[in-house]
Amino acid sequence: MPKKYHIEVHPTPNRFPRIGRSGIVDWGEGCLKCAKCVKTQCIYGVYEKRSFSTDIFGDTIDELCKSCFRCVQGCPKRLIHKTINPEWEALGDELYTPEVISANWEQAETGKIPVSGAGYGGPFCGAGFDSMWTDMSEIVRPTRDGIHGREYISTLVDLGRRPPYLILGQGGSVASEPLPRVRIPLPVVFDLLPFGDLSPNVWEAIASAAARLQTMAVMPWNQAARLGQYSEYLAPFVGKEIPEELPLSGFRMIEIEDHEAAKATLEKVKAQQPDLVVSVRMAASSDPSDINRIVELHSFGYDVIHYAAQDSGYEQPGFQGAHLKDMIRQAHAGLLQHAVRDEIALLASGGIAMAEHVIKAMLCGANAVGVDVPLLMAMGCRVCRECVEGRTCPVSIGTISPPWGVRRIINLMGAWHNQFLEMMGAMGIREARRLTGEQGRVMFFEDLERDTFAQLFSGS
Repeated sequence: MPKKYHIEVHPTPNRFPRIGRSGIVDWGEGCLKCAKCVKTQCIYGVYEKRSFSTDIFGDTIDELCKSCFRCVQGCPKRLIHKTINPEWEALGDELYTPEVISANWEQAETGKIPVSGAGYGGPFCGAGFDSMWTDMSEIVRPTRDGIHGREYISTLVDLGRRPPYLILGQGGSVASEPLPRVRIPLPVVFDLLPFGDLSPNVWEAIASAAARLQTMAVMPWNQAARLGQYSEYLAPFVGKEIPEELPLSGFRMIEIEDHEAAKATLEKVKAQQPDLVVSVRMAASSDPSDINRIVELHSFGYDVIHYAAQDSGYEQPGFQGAHLKDMIRQAHAGLLQHAVRDEIALLASGGIAMAEHVIKAMLCGANAVGVDVPLLMAMGCRVCRECVEGRTCPVSIGTISPPWGVRRIINLMGAWHNQFLEMMGAMGIREARRLTGEQGRVMFFEDLERDTFAQLFSGS
């Protein structure tokens, strides 16, 4: 049994004042100058701690306020009001919503699971991963206590090929040749970043965080070569050809882009480093021919299939617009039909914005999940995509201190890991490898809607 995995977190403040959901409108005109002003009674000391930030050229009160409404209700002249911050509403996009960004900021700062209070005020159903629910029937089990360490739940997964069967020698010993694999204690791989002010400091923070967490980070080969001290935890992405200036020794894993000569490239790599885990990155799509290509890549000898969607979580333009969860399910079912599913490690990425998305992607059929944009959010990214347009990053991510970035990423993963334990414990699953394709523990909105209403409206 592997050693119990624990992520040590340390509160790490933001570099810039965080954009708050609500703002305070404080009308000074008409103030009665009460002997005991409600501002002095704020239990969080917001009015005492507020200041003018030269970083954002604004008041920091919106970041400090906890929205308890004590001052709003207590002012006799009703001069203090709360309003939704338009700058907060403008954050992100359809996937990385202001709520998602704020939650990831909070987790990167505190390392704790965000608490929203009693009840759920969100929508019943949404797009993508919001249209599926996990079976939480074990949440009432008296011994369910994974997050506090009194129940053993393993989040360890393997990246690599598995033999279709074992060959046993005399005395029952295993005679099969061991296949190369990478074992990570967290079902999360740090993926290539789709955008951002990607300075060497950013890549160093990601590499160092991967080493501290004992997971893997996929990054451009030139950055991986520069960060040789972390080579054990880096997977250089080399495109279609292996650069001559990239030494393969020291790395446990490498990633190649899918192309016509993928077989020849793999043979070249294996000739230099036979024990290297080789991943091939292919664009996820709803095209049924993808299954045949995955099986073909497996027959070539690739150890990991990296099934990558866009950072929005959907397939590339030109297809039907399927979401990652549906493409994973299709790939998983197709590989089962070809009787090779257990031999292939499927790494899925694209549109993973929250901890629950990792578990849901694995339930759909992934062995592990790649994370990209949340790493940027941990370092303060607002997902404004100004960098994509060639404009200056409003939070200057490129100037971060690597140690600060490491702490923020570790805090985020620490909070996510606790949520993995909570979800797995509530489902009654104590082994992350058992999550792969465990669709008996999940409900899909499309299936529920069809089973409930199909007969009612079939005649209309």
